Amino acid sequence: MGWPKAVLPNYLSRPLRIISGYDRNQLRPDLLAGLTIAVILLPQSIAYALIAELPPQMGIYTAIVGAVVGAFWGSSNQAHTGPTNAVSLLVLSTLIIGYTPGNPEYIFAAGLLALMAGVLQLIMGLARLGMLLTFVSHSVVIGFSAGAGVLIAVRQLAPLLGIQVSAHGLIEMLIEMVKELPEVQRETAVLGIGTIVIILVLKKINPKIPAALIAMIAASALVFAFSLNEKGVVVIGELPKGLPPLSDFSQFDLPAIPNLFAGALAVGIIGLVETMAISRSIATQTGQQLDSNQEFVGQGLANIATGMFSGYACSGSFTRSAVNYNAGGRSPIAAASSGVFVLISMFFLAPMAAYLPRTALAGVLIVVSIGMINRAEIARIWQGARGDAIIMLVTLFATLFLELAIAVFIGIMLSFALYIMRTSTPRVQQVLPDEGFKHFAYQPTRPVCPQLGIINILGSLYFGAVNHVEEAVRQHREMHPEQRYLLIRMHNVNHCDFSGIHLLEGIVHMYREGGGDVFLVRVGHKVDKLMNSTGFCNLLGRQNFLLEDTAISHLFHHELDPAVCIYECPVRVFKECQNLPKPLHPKYIEVFEDEYKSTVVQEVEPEAVWLDVKSGDKAVKVVDVREPREYRQGHIPGAELVPLPQILSGDFELKPHGEKRVVFVCRSGRRSRRAAQKLMNGEYQIEIVKGGMLAWESAGLLEALEEITIDYITSEVKPEA
Repeated sequence: MGWPKAVLPNYLSRPLRIISGYDRNQLRPDLLAGLTIAVILLPQSIAYALIAELPPQMGIYTAIVGAVVGAFWGSSNQAHTGPTNAVSLLVLSTLIIGYTPGNPEYIFAAGLLALMAGVLQLIMGLARLGMLLTFVSHSVVIGFSAGAGVLIAVRQLAPLLGIQVSAHGLIEMLIEMVKELPEVQRETAVLGIGTIVIILVLKKINPKIPAALIAMIAASALVFAFSLNEKGVVVIGELPKGLPPLSDFSQFDLPAIPNLFAGALAVGIIGLVETMAISRSIATQTGQQLDSNQEFVGQGLANIATGMFSGYACSGSFTRSAVNYNAGGRSPIAAASSGVFVLISMFFLAPMAAYLPRTALAGVLIVVSIGMINRAEIARIWQGARGDAIIMLVTLFATLFLELAIAVFIGIMLSFALYIMRTSTPRVQQVLPDEGFKHFAYQPTRPVCPQLGIINILGSLYFGAVNHVEEAVRQHREMHPEQRYLLIRMHNVNHCDFSGIHLLEGIVHMYREGGGDVFLVRVGHKVDKLMNSTGFCNLLGRQNFLLEDTAISHLFHHELDPAVCIYECPVRVFKECQNLPKPLHPKYIEVFEDEYKSTVVQEVEPEAVWLDVKSGDKAVKVVDVREPREYRQGHIPGAELVPLPQILSGDFELKPHGEKRVVFVCRSGRRSRRAAQKLMNGEYQIEIVKGGMLAWESAGLLEALEEITIDYITSEVKPEA
């Protein structure tokens, strides 16, 4: 099975599309932006290579090749690819386990690591897996960058002060540095600290000044002027001139591939996450439509190329990308030209590296590493969601105290865990109309309709979420057993699988078994298509898919019982309820409530009433105080229908026919309680059915209704003579 049709040509022909559609009027500002980037890129490339404990020229080769390839094959017009501090530290953390810095094997392994990371990135891009990185939390990048910044700063203290430290762990390095403090090389320390001061002062004066380059030139001039390299100040040494050479593959060792795989995967993922974050940030300002898969291809090819041409792993740079955009770069030509300018500068500046002190580069890196600790973003995450804060802290401490590849994977796994946790627990909210009856809103303190519940499901209905949603709906049902009907608003359900369909089927059965029904509004096209293909639409019925604007009106006029609204609901939740007639004058109702609200009425369980009816006990009279419409839908056999208004108006009185007990029943118990309180006179033992007909049905007595009715009728029918 090959790649999808036209995937390879589309992704790999990106340079042709850039050149063919290029606006020549943009060439001058693009070249100026490229030159501006190069001024920053040159010192950074040398310094970042030293983070990975690689020769400075490898950083320069990475800057040249990565900038050109990443620009032409990436998706963003402004993102700049090249050596970065975080990836450089990851390279060191991966290689230091099995190789000795400075050895040819170490240098070749760095190139092989870039090659492997690039292949992984390229495969992800061609397989169109770009969306996977959207599940990696931004907190992982912030935590990792902060931890990497601390490690880089601590690691550069030794060359800054001119002391030797062989340890690699954070605590071990600090302990060894304290022991080595008496051996600090004075000239080296002064030169390094002076570099830091120059950079900070120049940045304070004007952030656009190439402070790092000026500080490095000044330090080199001091070394040359005072021959400090002969007094113990370590210098970089003259850099080679010319194009990046092809890597020496004679060092290739097949067993190195599995040893480097975890590190290559970590380098590839962190590089992609950083690059996509940069690209999206700039795209929000430029309005460019990004293709994450194309960016994966671009980063993959850039790493493959740097690995092939004596470089090491690269990725997008926040700093240089921002400089590119602010300097007027509006096409990939700007980023690509920065690599060309670095190549040209090598011919002129390479000899100067013979006097470039290592301590000056350490000073540059310490300033850069402090900038990696994004305090503002850390504060925002800390004050935000707890899950994001936990991910950030765990990733930060894992970066400080564990292998960096492991720290990256821990952060990614926590991101996936947080995503699963959040998507598997979507909010299920009962909503009500607002005061203007225009919108539905979550109002937990307001009373609800006694007949209709309305819920929002705020998330997808997939296999991981169905248990949570089912439990939430069951709790809603238990809290509001009187609500026979349920309206589910589905506009936030973007995805539904078969488990979700099965859940909805269970909800429908639950409500229909209770004599009610379920209705849906605002079902998305994809979800509706699945419902239709799985037969759910046939189960529910197309008539139960309602339009939101008319859903309440439809249910009010075709499903809900107005008598319940009149006699049992004091809140009148919906607009349609507002114009219902009131059977009694409000003042009379107030007097009635004041007079009888403290009267205690004895309740009897539905099962006990059923036994009395079953036995044909003539001493028991059952009075149903509901409306005729409700009575016709189902009633206790032998119950006499006397609507509540007739009782409250005084048009009905109990007349003895041998009964000793009178049991009142209504839908839920409210109307029967009013009737009992009104007619309580001491002549009868007056009771009400606890929970009304809802409880009668819940007790399973509806199933026995036909049998009871037959027995009851049979006992009343006289045999013919």
